[in-house]
Amino acid sequence: MALILNIDTSAETASVSLSNNGSLIKIFSNNQPKDHASFIQQAIKSLLLEASIDINDLSAIAVTEGPGSYTGLRIGMASAKGLCYALNIPLITLSTLKVMTNAAIIQLQKTGETIEPGDLFCPMIDARREEVFTAVIDKQLEYIIKPTPLILTAEVFIGQLSTCKIFFYGSGSFKFKKLCNHPNAQFIHVSFNAMDMIFLAHQCFSLKTFADFAYTEPYYGKDFHSSAKI
Repeated sequence: MALILNIDTSAETASVSLSNNGSLIKIFSNNQPKDHASFIQQAIKSLLLEASIDINDLSAIAVTEGPGSYTGLRIGMASAKGLCYALNIPLITLSTLKVMTNAAIIQLQKTGETIEPGDLFCPMIDARREEVFTAVIDKQLEYIIKPTPLILTAEVFIGQLSTCKIFFYGSGSFKFKKLCNHPNAQFIHVSFNAMDMIFLAHQCFSLKTFADFAYTEPYYGKDFHSSAKI
């Protein structure tokens, strides 16, 4: 049995979910971005209580490591690490960009959208001015381009767009939509929460891909600017 507590505080909506062997048991969410700190501990307590799960029965805790809200990431990571240390169970860290992409794939499948084998996914989290935190990910949730801060221009991703369709989504995609009119660029709205962590968290647990909670820190993104063509 893989009983995993999933914590996401990377964006404006904070959420926690409980899963067993890759299946959702229950989820709680909060839409108030300034309440993450007060929400998270009470939500975990209520989640376990309503699911009739003893906290000592947890197998692991998964948390979004970023990129995302600076304060939110710190709250989520501190909560996850503290519980892992107290319970002596593994910590699983998940890229916010991969969680967003898993949510995008699930959403497209539900709407009947055909995803071709070569189609790519590009989550974008708004940074500052024309900058975003982004990555390019395939249908198997493997990186084609690893997470990076990027200054948007009309020419970025032109190489990939010339050969395949790319789905763009996330808070930063609205800025790119103003610059890109390529026919292979598909802009979609995607919402994600701790439920979208479940598949990835269970995969990491099965492969024993755990983080060292003594040294793990959130990934905020480098203070770096690039206008290079990708």
